[in-house]
Amino acid sequence: MTIKDTDPPLLLAMRGILKRFGSVLACDHVDLTLRPGDVLGLLGENGAGKTSLMNILFGTYSADAGTIAIAGVPVEIGDSAAALRLGIGMVHQHFHLVGRHTVLENLMVGRVGRHLLLDRSGALAKLAEIEAAYGLRLDPDVAVQDLAIGEQQRVEIVKALFRGARILILDEPTAALTPQETEGLFQAMKAMAAQRLGIIFISHKLAEIRAITNRITVMRQGRVVAELDNSPDLSPRRLAELMCGRPIQPPAKGRASPGATLLRIEGLSTSGSERRRLKSVSVEVRSGEILGIAGVSGNGQRELADVIAGVLPPLSGRLEIAGRAVERPSPRVIQDLRVGRIPEDRMGVGLLTQSPLADSLAMPRLHERPFSRHGVIDRNEVLRFARKQIEAFGIRTPGPLARTGALSGGNLQKALLARELAADPLVLLAAQPTRGLDVAAAQFVHARFLELRSRGCAILVISEDLDELFLLADRIAVMSAGRITAELAIAEATAERIGLLMTGAEAA
Repeated sequence: MTIKDTDPPLLLAMRGILKRFGSVLACDHVDLTLRPGDVLGLLGENGAGKTSLMNILFGTYSADAGTIAIAGVPVEIGDSAAALRLGIGMVHQHFHLVGRHTVLENLMVGRVGRHLLLDRSGALAKLAEIEAAYGLRLDPDVAVQDLAIGEQQRVEIVKALFRGARILILDEPTAALTPQETEGLFQAMKAMAAQRLGIIFISHKLAEIRAITNRITVMRQGRVVAELDNSPDLSPRRLAELMCGRPIQPPAKGRASPGATLLRIEGLSTSGSERRRLKSVSVEVRSGEILGIAGVSGNGQRELADVIAGVLPPLSGRLEIAGRAVERPSPRVIQDLRVGRIPEDRMGVGLLTQSPLADSLAMPRLHERPFSRHGVIDRNEVLRFARKQIEAFGIRTPGPLARTGALSGGNLQKALLARELAADPLVLLAAQPTRGLDVAAAQFVHARFLELRSRGCAILVISEDLDELFLLADRIAVMSAGRITAELAIAEATAERIGLLMTGAEAA
């Protein structure tokens, strides 16, 4: 549905927005409108132009052409400070908070009262108003670093409202939330809409788009391809087809046939903060099965992955790969034992972003044949391997010599898979494997995991996306405060129970 200019006044009207990055047309004459009280779902594949469009609205980028009007008044948004003055707030996927400062101190950053003094009493009164209006409760005196992820997100939302936002952009806001935290966020969004705020909700979770929005805009290859009312007959499958331009079929899981234990951890403990450090963790994964690890971010999942990968030395405990005890784990030792790794930070840890894609694909095994002989790298062999993997995994790139960091998120994840699966792993360790990926890219990753499972690989998937774990896993183990607090067969698990276990509200 297209909103006409003769309809009731628009809160936001972006018209003919054009943005190029070199030869790439990120936004191709895009129109986007928002009414008071709208919760607008903004959908699109990775690289469709959603983020570029929102960065233009928030002043991070300048459009090459087009106009923006707020409440019917044309505006120029040169930077984020201008956006904030115009009542536009943006909550990014990665929060911009100062952990050691309190909630109230984070809210008061950049704000002064009379005589250049901080107005604590005024800030407390404003916080109470926001809580009463939207149900966003926060303890003003708690340090942000001591808050759960859902509470930190609440601080970011309240910070935007604190600064007078009437238009709120939420970028993948449920990516790290439990089901209960997601429901709390949705209640707050409904309260905001009732107060005539306008919300732009960016998410790859189609069921959530259907659950919370009243209108949906779909982008593909820089253009708006659909504007829809969120009607009862609109299915997630139809939205996926609009996003991708083709029918999308989820991969079939099939029955598991578990074999011998290929990964065993017994009594593993590490040093570190109280919440994150591992405390006598024991878990095992067998050939031909997928074990999912669920947990609120920051409860030891990253530490568990780092120990298995040989990056973090344990204080105590035992690690076995295919029945062999690993006495001194290191990345090279773990790799030689045929453990593949899809790290959580694909840009910072997984790939060489400033190097050619061919080097990123061959990087962990450059010291081995066929990539090197007598210490000399065979560049032709590296390029041959890279071209083969690019074709096999459908990696969209100008070629093997293209800079790795120029690839989209989905193609970076395909490159990681191509590299790790080429080594035919016995065990695959995957942390947040589809975070930030669109539905087509996520389904590609899931299909590869299920293929590996059918070939007898033992797969450990650490994910904050419960939908992903229910789609892939044969068993789910829950982590909380550095411990495995429960382990359930997938037939016994529900999203609600797993969510409660994640927050420690239910005992195993």
